[in-house]
Amino acid sequence: MSLLFQAYPLVRPALFSLEPETAHRVTMTSLHTAHDLGLTRLFGGAPNQPRQLMGLTLKNPVGLAAGLDKNGDHIDALGSLGFGFMEIGTVTPRSQPGNPLPRMFRLPAAHAVINRMGFNNDGLDTFLANVQRSRYRSQGGILGLNIGKNLTTPIENAVDDYLTCLAGCYDHADYVSINVSSPNTKNLRALQGADELSSLLQRVHEARERLADQHGRRVPLVVKIAPDLDDGQIDAIADLLPRYGIDGVVSTNTTLGRDAVKGLQHAAEAGGLSGAPVRDLSLRVISRLRAQAGKGLAIIGVGGILTGSDAADKIAAGADAVQIYTGLIYRGPALVRESANAIAMLSADH
Repeated sequence: MSLLFQAYPLVRPALFSLEPETAHRVTMTSLHTAHDLGLTRLFGGAPNQPRQLMGLTLKNPVGLAAGLDKNGDHIDALGSLGFGFMEIGTVTPRSQPGNPLPRMFRLPAAHAVINRMGFNNDGLDTFLANVQRSRYRSQGGILGLNIGKNLTTPIENAVDDYLTCLAGCYDHADYVSINVSSPNTKNLRALQGADELSSLLQRVHEARERLADQHGRRVPLVVKIAPDLDDGQIDAIADLLPRYGIDGVVSTNTTLGRDAVKGLQHAAEAGGLSGAPVRDLSLRVISRLRAQAGKGLAIIGVGGILTGSDAADKIAAGADAVQIYTGLIYRGPALVRESANAIAMLSADH
């Protein structure tokens, strides 16, 4: 296992010589092929460090963040990398191409990525077919499905898209993540305002109650928020979520800030910045959320996890679990086990 994971630094220069989206496709295709050939069994499986989250039992507290597998094409292959849970999507009701190319840029000096993908995906029907075809959940994996709105749906009708996706995903998800924080869909972040979010969540809450009765199970709901919120906005969100029975928060999405990457190539590109520059922004939001919401709200910490220590810092700040994405690009799959072990050591110390 360690030899396979240690090989990534040798492969990374070749991947980084490719355009980022091309590198992503090559990586996913290679991983998928390796899984089909049974080679991913050599990875050794997930670290066995069970943790409870929203009534779900995670194999360990290190998850995959949404965005890496937008259509659910590679669920089983990604599941072999040792994640304790995974979140896929973002899916929208109708397929859409996303923003024009190029739309993803590496900033290696900052261990960062800028993307303006724009919820490119094949639509809800294809997404759900892929989810149902996968075996990850039947083998004990915890799968979150991340939902959003189509670009062409007016912001005042955004709730209709979320309700369509929620209804479709409900019976196939261990939890559903409501993405109101991508900076790459026009006006989407306006849904984080107190009035707008309250209106959205009231409708989502009512729909979840109907779906729970219909399916005989209550699927947890989480909201994915931005790192660029001020303290007042964070406090308002923390106060709103329990009112509508929301179980948790994914904290955080990408940032529009550029202070940490000024002067670097691609720093001026439009889109969301992820990776190391988001680390402290995410920690601030997590800490504020935990202080305001208390222990009842589940918090999944995301943003700038490049080492096991970064993952442990998220837990120390108040997160219950973490997710990684950009760290995988720079560190490879060894980061999953490293993060799980660092969190385990932190728990042992306390």
